[in-house]
Amino acid sequence: MNPELRKTNSNSFASPQDEVKLINEVREAIEKHKSTDKIKQRLGDEYTRFCSDQSISRYLRARSWNTIKAEKMLEASLIWRMNYKPAEIRWEHVAEEAATGKIYRSSFMDKHGRKQEQMVWLIDFSGFSMSNISIKSTKETAHILQDHYPERLGLAILYNPPKLFEPFWKVVKPFLEPKTANKVKFVYSDDANTKSIMESLFYIDKLESAFGGKNRARFDVKIYADRMKEDDAKRFVFHNGESSSSSPSGRTSTVSEFRPTNNDSDSDGEKTKSPEINEEEILAESQKIAADANGRGGRIKA
Repeated sequence: MNPELRKTNSNSFASPQDEVKLINEVREAIEKHKSTDKIKQRLGDEYTRFCSDQSISRYLRARSWNTIKAEKMLEASLIWRMNYKPAEIRWEHVAEEAATGKIYRSSFMDKHGRKQEQMVWLIDFSGFSMSNISIKSTKETAHILQDHYPERLGLAILYNPPKLFEPFWKVVKPFLEPKTANKVKFVYSDDANTKSIMESLFYIDKLESAFGGKNRARFDVKIYADRMKEDDAKRFVFHNGESSSSSPSGRTSTVSEFRPTNNDSDSDGEKTKSPEINEEEILAESQKIAADANGRGGRIKA
């Protein structure tokens, strides 16, 4: 199949039969690369997970089903993972930065009971000032999320951004792919029309008060640390297939879920069950970038 035939729009989709064929084309192309043997050796089982049907499908969707572009994108991700080793990031590596409460994972989900495949980002702009802005960190975050975690963002809500943020957004937006930029929504607590977005997406009694909800619980780093350590243990068991007694913390934990909130084809077009989204890894990446920026921006609840 000519990959150019799949260069349509962001809402394009492939039939189940075509999807299987395109996935196999990408996998076969990756296998032919001279560097693949080295990548396999360095990544081990991680290579198999990132070359699974579900993973390759995400890269294809991110590139509008263009197999050549999806292949290049996936190869770049495999090399990046081999060199940067994001899967090895654990709670203790980001605990100091996470203790600030700047970036953390909430314990509630949105109203749409869909597959665990994408994340919703809630970004609180209270206390925001121009001194919080880092073009470098923003570009690096956009690069990592778009190029190495494609189709993982369901929606990003910018809550009460000040007017002074608008010029910054105009500078940043060109660095985002159109499909990603369209997932960014501006919500203002004093605007009834945009406020309805929150009510349509979340259960208000679960939503934090900082975002117009009724949940007044505050960030508690001790409780959060326990959750993250449990997730480290869960990931250890998931990747090693061993009992929790041999895991780093000796704990078990339930699978925490993130639901996509949009009905774009990139979230609903999946025909097969997707593997667990590694939101801990993505969050850890964001926390490391935030630490490097050495600034305190709007609080991010992811």
